[in-house]
Amino acid sequence: MSKTETTARDEAEAGAQLSTAPREETFSGGGPALGVLGWIRWFWRQLTSMRVALILLFLLSLGAIPGSLIPQNNVDDLKVRTFKEKHEVLAPVYDRLQLFDVYSSVWFSAIYILLFVSLIGCIVPRTWQFTGQLRNRPPAAPKRLTRMPAYTSWRTAAEPEEVREAALRMLRGRRFRAHTAGDAVAAEKGYLREVGNLLFHIALIVMLVAFATGQLFKSEGGKLIVEDDGFANTLSQYDDFKSGSLFSTDELAPFSFRLNQFTGTYESSGPQRGTPRTFEADVTYSRADGVKKRGVIRVNEPLEVDGSKVYLISHGYAPVVTVKDGSGKEVFHGAVPLLPIDNNITSTGVVKVMDGYRDKTGKKVQLGFPAFFVPTFAGKGHGQMFSEFPALAFPALNLSAYYGDLRVDGGLPQNVYQLNTSKMKPFKDANGEIFKKTLLPGETMTLPGGAGSITFEKEIKEWASFQISQQPGNGLALAGAIAAIAGLAGSLFVQRRRVWVRAVRGDDGVTVVEMAGLGRSESAKLPEELADLATTLHDRAPTAPEPTATEPAGEPEPGDEPEPGDEPAPADEGAEK
Repeated sequence: MSKTETTARDEAEAGAQLSTAPREETFSGGGPALGVLGWIRWFWRQLTSMRVALILLFLLSLGAIPGSLIPQNNVDDLKVRTFKEKHEVLAPVYDRLQLFDVYSSVWFSAIYILLFVSLIGCIVPRTWQFTGQLRNRPPAAPKRLTRMPAYTSWRTAAEPEEVREAALRMLRGRRFRAHTAGDAVAAEKGYLREVGNLLFHIALIVMLVAFATGQLFKSEGGKLIVEDDGFANTLSQYDDFKSGSLFSTDELAPFSFRLNQFTGTYESSGPQRGTPRTFEADVTYSRADGVKKRGVIRVNEPLEVDGSKVYLISHGYAPVVTVKDGSGKEVFHGAVPLLPIDNNITSTGVVKVMDGYRDKTGKKVQLGFPAFFVPTFAGKGHGQMFSEFPALAFPALNLSAYYGDLRVDGGLPQNVYQLNTSKMKPFKDANGEIFKKTLLPGETMTLPGGAGSITFEKEIKEWASFQISQQPGNGLALAGAIAAIAGLAGSLFVQRRRVWVRAVRGDDGVTVVEMAGLGRSESAKLPEELADLATTLHDRAPTAPEPTATEPAGEPEPGDEPEPGDEPAPADEGAEK
C-alpha cells in the first residue's frame, strides 16, 4: 500500500462520523439492472439528498416570483380582470399556466410537497445518526498521528500517565468531550455545528408548515368605515372577504370597533409639500365581554384583538349631502365616501338615492349624482378642476344629475362608486347639456323643472379603510425564521474537530508526547487551536533536557609533558597512503 493510500485510510478512520451528511453514491456502468425496488430506492435517495432539497427550495423561490408580479385571484379580483382586459393575448396563456393562482396551482403545490418530503427524509435519519454520535465517545486515536493535518510532538520527563491525566483535565476544561482510550486521550468539540445544521433544516420545515397553515386557515377582509360609524366582525359586515379552504366563519373573533376620528397631516411647504406626515385612526373597540377600550391604529401599527389584527390601509373624504324632492321633502341625508384617484386625494364617486323619491307625477324614481370632489380647489377659470393639496383647505364638489332606474334591484352585484346609466336619463340644462354644477360647502344645486335639489353640507367627514386579518401561522413562521438564522450561524461559524494526545515511553525511557487534530474542513483555526492546547499542556509536561555529551579531554597531567629533544614518532607509511 502506498503512502498516499495509507494517509487517506488513516484520515478516513479518524474522521469517521465527523458529520452526519449522507454519502454520495455513484453507479458505475455495466452493472446489473436495479429492478423496480432498486429504482424506487435510488429515487428516494436522490429526493432526500441535500442537493435536491436545495434545488427544490430554489424552484420554490422562482415559483413565488410570478405570484408577486402578476395579480392573483385570491388577492384582488378587480386587478385580475383589468389585467385580462389589457392583455388579451397573454391572459389565456397565464390562465393555462395557473399564473393567476400561483400559490394554489398544481405545479407550485408539487414543488412545495416534494420539498417538504425531501427535508423530512433527509433530516430524520441524520438526526438519529447524530443522536447516536452524542451517545458514543469520541473515537480512539489512529495508529499514526503524523498523518493528521495538524500535528506536534515533544519529549518530557513526566510519566505517560501524568501527561494523559493532565491532557484529559485540560481538554475537559476547554469544553471538549474527552476520555482516555488506550495510550491516548481522545477529544471532540464543535457539536453545535451539526446541531445548527439540523436546526436550520428543521426550521425550514417549520416555516413550510406555517405557510401551509396560514394559507389553509387564514381569513382576510376589508371594510371602509366613515367617521362615527362602526364595524362588527361578522361575515355580512365585510366589503370583501377571503379565507383559506379550511377556515370556518365560526372562527371569526367576536369583537367590534367604532371609528371616532381619522387624523391626517401633510407637509405644507418645501419640496415635499403634500407628503403625508401622520395617518392615524382613533377607535373604540370591545371584545365579547362588552368592555370598551380606546385605541389608535396607525400605518404598520395594527390593533390586535383576540388573534385578529386590524390594519389601517387607506383613507379619503366623505362629503355630507342632503337631497330633497320637488315638494321639499328630505329623501336622503348622509356622508358619501368617494375614492381618491391621485396623491392630492382628488376623489370620485356617486350619490345614489334609491328609495323615497317621487317625481312631480308621483311616480317612484331613483336618482344618481356622479360626484367629483377636490379637498383644495384649483383650476377655476381655466376650464378644469383639480386638487393642489390633500388637506381640506378649499373643498369643492362637482355634481351632475340623472334619474331613472339605478339597476340595484336586479340582484346583480354593482360597484357602489360607479353609476350604471343604461336605464338612467340625465337632467338637461337650458342648452340641452347634462345638468351639472360645482358647489362649495353650504351651497345647493336646484334640479331643473322643480325636480328637487341637492345640498353640499358644510360638514365633511373622513373615512378609513381597514383590513381585518387572521393569520394563525404568523407566530410559527417567525419562530421558524429565528431558528433558521440561529442554526445557520451555528453551522457556518462553528467547526467540528477532534484532538488526540498520545503519551508513551520511548526506547530510552523518556516519555514521548504526540498531539494531533482533525477537522471536518480545512481551516487555519485548527492548527492555531492545537498550538494553544500544546502550549498549555507543555507548561504541565515541559520538554525534557537533552542527554549530556562525552566530556572533552582535560589538560595533560604533570609529568606527561614530552621531554626536550623527544621527537614525535614518524607516521606509519601505510597511514600516509
